[in-house]
Amino acid sequence: MHPQPAEQDQPEDAASGPSGALLRAEPEPEAEPVDWTELPEAVRDRIAELAAAALGKLPTADVPRQLRPVAKFAPAKRAKLGGKALIATLDESSRFRTAVIEWLRDHRQDALDPNSPDCIAGAAAAVLLGESSATTRVRLVAKNAEENALRAERDAALARNQRLEAELERLRGELVEARAAAESGRGEREADLDKLRGRLREQGMLLRQAKDAAEQARGDTERSGMERSAELKALTVKLERERQRAASERTRAERAVAEAEIARQSAKEARQADEVRLDLLIGTIDGAIDGLRRELSLGAGGQRRPADTVLGASAGLAEGGRVRDVVALDRLLSLPNVHLIVDGYNITKTGYPELSLADQRDRLANQLSALAARTGAEVTVVFDGAGVLSVPAASPRGVRVLFSDRGVLADDVIRSLVAAEPPGRPMVVATSDQAVADSVRRHGARPAPASVLVSRLGRV
Repeated sequence: MHPQPAEQDQPEDAASGPSGALLRAEPEPEAEPVDWTELPEAVRDRIAELAAAALGKLPTADVPRQLRPVAKFAPAKRAKLGGKALIATLDESSRFRTAVIEWLRDHRQDALDPNSPDCIAGAAAAVLLGESSATTRVRLVAKNAEENALRAERDAALARNQRLEAELERLRGELVEARAAAESGRGEREADLDKLRGRLREQGMLLRQAKDAAEQARGDTERSGMERSAELKALTVKLERERQRAASERTRAERAVAEAEIARQSAKEARQADEVRLDLLIGTIDGAIDGLRRELSLGAGGQRRPADTVLGASAGLAEGGRVRDVVALDRLLSLPNVHLIVDGYNITKTGYPELSLADQRDRLANQLSALAARTGAEVTVVFDGAGVLSVPAASPRGVRVLFSDRGVLADDVIRSLVAAEPPGRPMVVATSDQAVADSVRRHGARPAPASVLVSRLGRV
């Protein structure tokens, strides 16, 4: 319920000045109701500030439910963050508006003076008290605000116009200076042009004289050039003959040097191969006699013993010297100076085909390294070089890792390794390739199936 405002004398006339002060106006008998949603921003902010100050001091019962969250804000934030809610509640709730007015009468009496010199404060007080002059005062504040905005725009336009006029004057001065400079420069350029024309005439005369001298010199040069061309042609023919003869002599010399180098290298390789074969042969002869006797089950006198004739058991070697089991392979690897040659991919694809080729090579090389360390055998593993993108820079300790060259099969490399060994040296070739096994057996090597070597490597 709106409180009954006390009757007050209204001002006789109303006017506004630059300071925004409101002069008194005659109240109207029937004023239009104030639209709280259309209040000028200055009046709305003033009312929100007064309501926010009262909101923090009112009892909880007098605070509407929708404003209780706003009441918890800091005093400085209530009007800023809850301004819209405060204005809407003052418009809708007469009880809350009465409570705010009562608090202002007790603590901010000056805020309820509709005749305040400050037109904004007076309009806010009139709206809160429900004065009949509230609409007029609000319109006056809006009009003052609009006039102030127009005045500010006018001042800004005048200032902008003054700046443009100053800029125009500056540009006019620069234009005058530029014209004066252009006139001065044109006079100087014409003087320079006259000088250049005089020099051009002098240069033309000199040029004609130079052309005449050049024509005479060209004739002399052509005559001397023809003579020198004849001499140069004869000299060129002579030099070409000498060059051809020197090139022929150099070619013969280079061919002789190349043939001598090939012969020297072949002799060196043959000598090294013979030395290696001789060294291996001597070592084989010195250390393998007893091992060969044990392997071949020969007695001291070379005669068969009764135990050799027992049926139902064998020494692990089939006919033709093929290794049949791990026991026979271990017995061969215990021979002095034995050479184990491994068909790489034949073994890996038997033992662990699920791995990539690179992982197969690494795993087999590491297992062979452990086997070489345990048995003391010389170990060589051969892989097919086709499709290998990067060859390892180093091999595991005790293992020689070879890759066949482009266009060469790994099987042919294995045959060459067997053929390169001296007669009498014990050799074991691990492969399941029947053709390779048959060819190396003819050269004295003992083939061992891939499964036997895989089983042996699994025990390393």
